[in-house]
Amino acid sequence: MSLEAFLIPVAYADTAAPAAAQHANSPWGTVAMLVVFFAIFYFLLIRPQSKRAKAQRQLLASLGKGEEVVTAGGLMGRIVEIDDTIVSIEISKDVIIRIQKGSISGALPKGTLKGLGD
Repeated sequence: MSLEAFLIPVAYADTAAPAAAQHANSPWGTVAMLVVFFAIFYFLLIRPQSKRAKAQRQLLASLGKGEEVVTAGGLMGRIVEIDDTIVSIEISKDVIIRIQKGSISGALPKGTLKGLGD
């Protein structure tokens, strides 16, 4: 007996391998996996983002004169004039800034900015 035969064991063929290979080539497993990944992607990313975008559009559509708002930059003030794209906000007594309507990130409850412009 040679040294190589002693160190290297004899390899035996697996008889179940051809059946497993036929199952791996089935397109239904791949299609099912893609459907599952798309469903997860939809419920975790697409749906929440579209809900937030819809809420933002509703907020911007419902704004009116006298509303107290906060901007994306963190400025808080009361709307004194509103146009289709531009909003004038009073942030302090006699201090009015003009911003784009889309940069308003939220509405504040009435009375949050007490003493502003009174």
